[in-house]
Amino acid sequence: MVENIQRVAQEIEAAPLGNTAELEQFRITYIGRKGQIAALFDDLKTVAPEQRREVGQQLNQLKNRAQERFDQAQEQLSNVTENTTNTGFDFTLPTIPNTLGTRHPLSLVRREIVRIFERIGFNVAEGPEIEDDFHNFTALNFPENHPAREMQDTFFLSEDKNRLLRTHTSTVQVRLMENNQPPLRSIMPGRVYRNEAISARAHMVFHQVEGLYVNKGVSFKDLKETLYYFAKELFGQDTKVRFRPSFFPFTEPSAEIDISCLICKGDGCNICKQTGWVEIGGSGMVDPAVLENCGIDSKVYSGFAFGMGIERITMLKYQIRDLRLFTENDVRFLRQFEGVI
Repeated sequence: MVENIQRVAQEIEAAPLGNTAELEQFRITYIGRKGQIAALFDDLKTVAPEQRREVGQQLNQLKNRAQERFDQAQEQLSNVTENTTNTGFDFTLPTIPNTLGTRHPLSLVRREIVRIFERIGFNVAEGPEIEDDFHNFTALNFPENHPAREMQDTFFLSEDKNRLLRTHTSTVQVRLMENNQPPLRSIMPGRVYRNEAISARAHMVFHQVEGLYVNKGVSFKDLKETLYYFAKELFGQDTKVRFRPSFFPFTEPSAEIDISCLICKGDGCNICKQTGWVEIGGSGMVDPAVLENCGIDSKVYSGFAFGMGIERITMLKYQIRDLRLFTENDVRFLRQFEGVI
């Protein structure tokens, strides 16, 4: 009997327990109800009474040792399984394809506009979106009774109307001329705000890009050639440009800028209202009073300025018919520009 106990003890110590199958086989062979240890306990009754106590103690030690090995191996296998499967991800799920985002169409057009003007020497200037009356109106020759100074046109942030959300990026032109001496050649892209009803053609928040060139001997011809170059680079070499007389408080003379309709190619459609032309912005020679307000001698220097809405340019370039699409974050709309570089 003692020899059988020693033999089983050696087998228990040598038994492999590296996987669940071996562990289950160990349980059946040694500690199960029909295992070898249970059989030894059944044979205990054949042992002489004077030896039964000692042999019984050896059997109990054997049973405890077998159970201890089984429990240790089971815990180790459980830890290994948990570490390999508890990753927070179900590997049986189908793969998720990598999806890349894309730049917003307004950002794409803004970047292209900047590149076009950088090629002819313009740099980029920026300024604050919260402005004061002087930089937004007074320095730009807006009279006190101008409609733009009314609450229905401008978002004022103080009762005295001296703090407001800028209505155009011309404020950056003023700051540029205040803090620098000519020659100046910059464009000013940025976000602006106006108290307007939101529709397919208008929004209370939109983007502008303005340009300013101040130097000795700057003429209207320089303005025209600059805008001819810009329109053909952005919209194509077949694009036609025309200037219509207009009025702006900060330029004199002033002109609206039209380009030939990109949709009907000048034949007339509902987008261009059957005229064959679409307005893209305004321009003109900087009013001498504006130069003087900014500390520049208007008898020595002259300059031109222009401005246009980036939304309007983007709508024309990509034939988008509703301005509200730019701010609705509709992924179906934005994905159409994934291939644009």
